[in-house]
Amino acid sequence: MKYLVLLCDGMADTPVPELGFKTPMEAALKPNMDKLARQARLGLAKTVPEGMKPGSDVANLSVLGYRPAECYTGRSPLEAASMGVDLKPEEYAVRCNLVTLSGEPDYGDKTMADYCAGDISTAEAAQLIAALNEHLPAGMRLVPGVSYRHCLVWENPSPDLGELVPPHDISGKKIGPYLPDPEKAGLLWEWMEQSCGILRHHPVNRKREAEGKRPANAVWFWGQGRKAELAKFSQKFGVKASVISAVDLLKGIGKLAGMEVLNVPGATGYLDTNFEGKAAAAVDAFRRGQDLVYLHLEAPDECGHRGETENKVRSIEWIDGRVLGPVLSYLEGQGNFRVLIMPDHPTPLAVKTHTAEPVPFLLYDSREPQPGVSSFTEKLAAQSGVFLDDASHLMELLIHWK
Repeated sequence: MKYLVLLCDGMADTPVPELGFKTPMEAALKPNMDKLARQARLGLAKTVPEGMKPGSDVANLSVLGYRPAECYTGRSPLEAASMGVDLKPEEYAVRCNLVTLSGEPDYGDKTMADYCAGDISTAEAAQLIAALNEHLPAGMRLVPGVSYRHCLVWENPSPDLGELVPPHDISGKKIGPYLPDPEKAGLLWEWMEQSCGILRHHPVNRKREAEGKRPANAVWFWGQGRKAELAKFSQKFGVKASVISAVDLLKGIGKLAGMEVLNVPGATGYLDTNFEGKAAAAVDAFRRGQDLVYLHLEAPDECGHRGETENKVRSIEWIDGRVLGPVLSYLEGQGNFRVLIMPDHPTPLAVKTHTAEPVPFLLYDSREPQPGVSSFTEKLAAQSGVFLDDASHLMELLIHWK
């Protein structure tokens, strides 16, 4: 038996006026998902426990079969693991976004123009991170990641840094009300402000502006936490598993869980990602004897954050045709298999950030076709009457379904 988990990050949504009050899942042409839906179990699952924030960190831990309330220590420690950072007991990891802020002279009056600095390239970002590291005080260092996503490692910070707001939650808003608490995280505030002066005239940004691109003219800190530990996935579920993703968050979870972490050249986390490369990596993992592949696609989430309606629909269609299609074709020619398809959380276009509502899931077993529905959508999943109030049970259901 082979197991495919197709995690379409942020895919769930609410009805969109521009789409005739359909959701992107309803508007998208996705013949492969819908073919499975006609013979699958559908339902809703709660991936974000009560009292926790609806981040991809918490939600993907749930889908992978872990209980976030028991193992979650923060987002950045998971990403740090992917970057090869072995946090010491006295160290915190803090997520560092390279962002674009507007040009007002007063720092608090600036607006969050772009939480990802125009999808800055990894090579450009590395130069900016190196420049920032030259100015950081002892006990703080920045570790470069992918594109706009990086990590601050901080020795002996305050044990309570207060609430640090994700930059994608405040797109288009003045940053003043969302800055760190100066009493708890004054040094972070100071370095967020100082980064503007360091980055403003850096050659990388001068070149980007000359090319009509958004400059990465500031940093934004959030997602803090201490070192995380996870039970090994193979021991927990009795299968050999691989994870495929463009983002350090999922790679870090995979590494901590002892899963095989596959790197796909050209994987970016957006519409320009290497869809075919991800599909090929999944097929190759199955051919090499892996039992389960956790295939994570970030593009629907990024489109949701940016309010890109057409692109969110397109991302779902491309996942269906360029990823699910080839992998499904391989599995159908090999024998028995099961497929779980779902988002981790909604990222509605209307609000441009994550929400905590239950998400639709599709569970297909090639040996036991079910009387399914015509299409994989939020509405039809809800009408099934199946509701899991703890999505961490889904992995057990996928693997040990009887």
